[in-house]
Amino acid sequence: MSASNLTARHSVPALRARKGGEPIVCLTAYTAPVARLLDPHVDILLVGDSLGMVVYGLDSTLPVTLDMMIAHGAAVVRASERACVVVDLPFGSYQESKETAFRASARVMAETGAQAVKLEGGIEMAETVAFLTARGIPVMGHVGLTPQSVNTLGGYKAVGRDAEAAERIVADARAISEAGAFTLVIEGTMESLARRITEEVAIPTIGIGGSPACDGQVLVTDDMLGLFGAFQPKFVKRYANLGETVSEAAATYAAEVRARAFPGPEHCFGMKKAAAV
Repeated sequence: MSASNLTARHSVPALRARKGGEPIVCLTAYTAPVARLLDPHVDILLVGDSLGMVVYGLDSTLPVTLDMMIAHGAAVVRASERACVVVDLPFGSYQESKETAFRASARVMAETGAQAVKLEGGIEMAETVAFLTARGIPVMGHVGLTPQSVNTLGGYKAVGRDAEAAERIVADARAISEAGAFTLVIEGTMESLARRITEEVAIPTIGIGGSPACDGQVLVTDDMLGLFGAFQPKFVKRYANLGETVSEAAATYAAEVRARAFPGPEHCFGMKKAAAV
């Protein structure tokens, strides 16, 4: 990756400065072809651990490994030029200690070329966030519904529905912001709670099932494009239904192969004619 490629990207300081300004556009990317298509249109490409379900067909993000995240993160960086690339730290790679988190983050930064890492958690992760940022690793925080805690939360459901739970999430957001994170994902909370957090923290918030008042928005690209199953979360808007398009194209291809209509003469290679003597 050239120096010009680095300087052309949206930088961490520039994104942090967007607090209260132009909304930050973020989508997930796990592969080079998708990253290349999204790159001209977004500010952040998030290599999310949601790839465990979207790409690998897993039931949750928990089995995703650091090596998986690094492989996909490197592909996204190679295929993009403009977006800031942020790579999720997977479950078990950072919770044990701040030193463990640093080693995992250093691998991600060195082996992918990404500009930042993302981790989940609130007050309990603030010391780790401070440790990482003090050592040159930009961190995107993530509070509210935290998928890596699905077993503790009892499923993928909106959080912060009562006053006590809401105050805990506010405290988490403040702690991560004060620890030095440059942005904060707010997932699956009451709209009023995401709005309040956005007003109270000093860094940009990025909503997913949050609020239009957030400083930016993120969606899983495969959800947004209708490529990931029939279930559509409440917070997802489908901007295309490529799942049906792919299925229809595959059905047409299969019919043509079975009817020997494909390949046609135009798809086959012929022998070169011998030159006249």
